[in-house]
Parts: sequence; structure tokens; C-alpha cells
Amino acid sequence: QVQLAESGGGLVQAGGSLRLSCTASGSASSGSVMSWYRQAPGKERELVAIITNSGYTNYADSVRGRFTISRDNAKNTVYLQMDSLKPEDTATYYCKYMRFGTYWGQGTQVTVSS
Repeated sequence: QVQLAESGGGLVQAGGSLRLSCTASGSASSGSVMSWYRQAPGKERELVAIITNSGYTNYADSVRGRFTISRDNAKNTVYLQMDSLKPEDTATYYCKYMRFGTYWGQGTQVTVSS
């Protein structure tokens, strides 16, 4: 089993920045694919950014150029640096871990005020 602990959400004004963290524990290893998803009220959960164990990254078009995903394999931690935040980025953000199974974090709320 893998447990995921997310942190870093909060309330920020438009144009501001936040940094989300997600640490995997339990049976976690560095060979995983980790990603961030988000879900706004009334909408489906959507992929925000993904990073492989080798560092390949990809982003949703809506966040490319504003968000940066990174990881520290030694700490089994993935980060999401969010800059130039917009009100439409408001959502619950979830960390996802994939290796020998799929695991989700509990979610962290990000609210961007206009």
C-alpha cells in the first residue's frame, strides 16, 4: 500500500503563486509516475501535470507555462509550483501515484480570488 500526503493549498489572489507538495510513503518507490489532477465543483476531474520517474513532464494546455511539476525521488515527493494563478484554477487538487497500482491523495483546496 502507498499513502499520499498533500499540502500547500490555500487562498490566494489572482496573479499569485502557490506550491503544492505530495509525499508518498508505505510501499512507495522512485520508479513511479506521479501526477496532479484537479476537480472544480460540478466538473470532472482533469489532469493538470504528470512527471515520470525519469523526469519527463507534460501539462494540460490550460496551465502550460504557468505551472511546473517536479519531483525529489530521494524524498518520494512531487511538487506543483503554480504561478500566475487565475480564478479558474480554483479547485481541489489531487496527487496520483502509479506503480504496481494506482493511489490518490485526499486532495488539497486551492482557491484563487479575483
